[in-house]
Amino acid sequence: MSQSVSERTRIKSDRYESGVIPYAKMGYWDAAYAVKTTDVLALFRITPQPGVDPVEAAAAVAGESSTATWTVVWTDLLTACDRYRAKAYRVDPVPNTTDQYFAFIAYECDLFEEGSLANLTASIIGNVFGFKAISALRLEDMRIPHSYLKTFQGPATGIIVERERLNKYGIPLLGATVKPKLGLSGKNYGRVVFEGLKGGLDFLKDDENINSQPFMRWRERFLYCMEGINRASAATGEVKGSYLNITAATMEEVYKRAEYAKTVGSIIVMIDLVMGYTAIQSIALWARENDMLLHLHRAGNSTYARQKNHGINFRVICKWMRMSGVDH
Repeated sequence: MSQSVSERTRIKSDRYESGVIPYAKMGYWDAAYAVKTTDVLALFRITPQPGVDPVEAAAAVAGESSTATWTVVWTDLLTACDRYRAKAYRVDPVPNTTDQYFAFIAYECDLFEEGSLANLTASIIGNVFGFKAISALRLEDMRIPHSYLKTFQGPATGIIVERERLNKYGIPLLGATVKPKLGLSGKNYGRVVFEGLKGGLDFLKDDENINSQPFMRWRERFLYCMEGINRASAATGEVKGSYLNITAATMEEVYKRAEYAKTVGSIIVMIDLVMGYTAIQSIALWARENDMLLHLHRAGNSTYARQKNHGINFRVICKWMRMSGVDH
């Protein structure tokens, strides 16, 4: 007769013996686990330390990204621990490698605060990447259940609304980034915007590290950009635009720049990934409430995504950003 999850993983008296207890014996490995539609699923690429069993490494990742510490504690009995433990339920060798494995891990949806990317990532990637059972770890993909996904606002508009505002249909939208990205004065920056848009571009954009430096303060850039946009629109008879980077040191300053961009007539603002998850969710909410398009520059992405055996696959970051409310 098949056993329930709680029967397979329940704390037993022999699990209170002193010392370090393998995670697989603490209930974080369950090969018979039946995945629920409400589970958050994560696919990790794990490289165990020499001598560490792949199943134990997968269980360790499941444990440290959910409820575990280095041993069983009696306070587990004060919770529905059988339910709240993450379950590593499958380990497959990565093709064409000798020491890498795909670990499939299921998380109870109640482990995460609704609508909080900061809380989701604090569990999934917060404390496991430096874990001693593994020499490398990469989050390859996630499946977010509808019940949790719907607690996030998601993108307010997207390409459809952008086409409506540009009045461009059936053809690719053509854009570019202002270069050189640093060193131009505000007036010359606006000149580049005008020349590019008048020459046939639909939009231009700031680059990731142009914020408010001594050679060009942000208000100056916004004003000259809008002047270039308006002149190009008048010259071509087409709707034009430029993504104004509002990334700043504090959220108070980000909101100030966003409000100013809206006041001078911009319909789109831009932020950098390095702002952080909470800041991104906050400005995405502002953009929705103020009917503004929101563009995200993936600045810092390669810090996570470049190494193929360690970090975070960019597809996961894209999912998180769409959940946060970024349009593109």
